Amino acid sequence: MKKAISLQLQLAEIIYDIQNKTYLTGRSLSGNDNYSHIANMQANDDDENAAQILRSITTAFSVLRNRLSEYILSDEIISSNESLTTEDSLTIALSMPSNFNGAVTKNLGELAHQFIVAHAVADWFAITAKGETSDYTEVAETSLKMIEEALCKRSRPSRTAV
Repeated sequence: MKKAISLQLQLAEIIYDIQNKTYLTGRSLSGNDNYSHIANMQANDDDENAAQILRSITTAFSVLRNRLSEYILSDEIISSNESLTTEDSLTIALSMPSNFNGAVTKNLGELAHQFIVAHAVADWFAITAKGETSDYTEVAETSLKMIEEALCKRSRPSRTAV
């Protein structure tokens, strides 16, 4: 019998994490005469920034769903290029093998969050701060590898008492 698990990610937390990472990265570069560059690399809630961040999150979420596709419970056959909105939720229902180790479910959610944030920040920096993307691209790739590892965790069989 399959195990059903659900990954529920809060979009507001993802957006805050992206804004915070871009702010901290910009702050770490201060000290030179690059004030405009630093200001532009820090994501905020202005319409053009928010639209790009949501598009980047949409793309990252699609990549994540593609990686998890073997386990996703969905009859959805509609494709769209609509971006997420701040009212959307990011939920993925998975059907895992009966011996899936449920202890890693929380870890899967945290890694999914980390992947989406890192992917979106790398995408943001590709536009606003060329040369700052490599660290976040590496974090995103590492997160995907760790997600794949977690998906393969299995529980040890146990003998039922007779």
